[in-house]
Amino acid sequence: MLPLIFVLPLVQLIVLVNAATMDMKNISVTVADKDLSSTSRLLISKLEASPFFKLEDLALSKEEAIERIQDNKTDVVIFIPHNMESDFNREGNAKLQIITDAIDASKAQLSFGYLSNIVRGLNLEISIEQQLLTDVKQIKSEALYWFNPNLNYKYYMLPAIMAILLTIIGMFLTALNLVREKEIGTAEQINVTPIKKSHFIIGKLVPFLIIGLFELTLALTLSKIIYDLPINGNLLVLYAFAFVYLLAVLGIGLFISTQSQTQQQVMMISFFFLLVFVLLSGAFTSVDNMPVLAQELNRLNPLYYFMNVIRMVLIKGAGFRDIMVEFGSTLLIACITVPLAVFSYRKTS
Repeated sequence: MLPLIFVLPLVQLIVLVNAATMDMKNISVTVADKDLSSTSRLLISKLEASPFFKLEDLALSKEEAIERIQDNKTDVVIFIPHNMESDFNREGNAKLQIITDAIDASKAQLSFGYLSNIVRGLNLEISIEQQLLTDVKQIKSEALYWFNPNLNYKYYMLPAIMAILLTIIGMFLTALNLVREKEIGTAEQINVTPIKKSHFIIGKLVPFLIIGLFELTLALTLSKIIYDLPINGNLLVLYAFAFVYLLAVLGIGLFISTQSQTQQQVMMISFFFLLVFVLLSGAFTSVDNMPVLAQELNRLNPLYYFMNVIRMVLIKGAGFRDIMVEFGSTLLIACITVPLAVFSYRKTS
């Protein structure tokens, strides 16, 4: 358990945070330029200047560029046809083709959106130079990104990783601890003592409750030092909710352990619950985009509530009044799981 307690936070916060990112950078682009005009060269220069794209060698033909997509050597193909510049100068409009590898639909949509913005900017720049928009009034917009002005995806993922870390500590290690005692025989020795079931369960809860809060403190400290994670809310609110959340997942872990006889059984059952909790929690994808059934199942998912709360408190600076619904729901789950673990533990004297 000691490597899990001390090494797991370092691995998750240093490796997983950088790996689990939705930032789209270094998108590989191949251009098949059949126009070879000043306009096409200007477009290529804008692609080279963009932080999102990595321009590959120019293709001699559209077929060659598409072959690169098929060979996984590029993500996006831009085909610039003959006479694009002359068509634009003569008729006021011209066409080019953007072909994306849509195996990853999200990446394909974002790539197309970034490229469309570059093309629109190029179109506007050329039109202004040709004085086509001299008498046209324009509306300019300014974007303000609240809570995460630099759009740093790590600020979104770090709280999620911390929530998953506490779940692993609270549910997985607690279940393993009790079953380990069953395997080596010490549980039977405890069963013949006058100790009450509730006292025994509390004895199993408290150490891991303290360890869980220690892990949260360690994760917050590392996140602040390594990534400068903003802490805009009151940490007392976060720790109060984390206390209740740990009770809920500790109760689940202890219940699993009371129904299992070996550590292998515990790992398989815990992995099933952990996988479902993480996938439904909104750690990587928005819950609002999930089917209605999944959103309803989240009412039984304590990790979903903790995921919302830790992001709201750290990033938005939410107070206790803002998390009352999540706090009440998690407290209700804790009030069910902990007594369930106590009653399901079979003690013989």
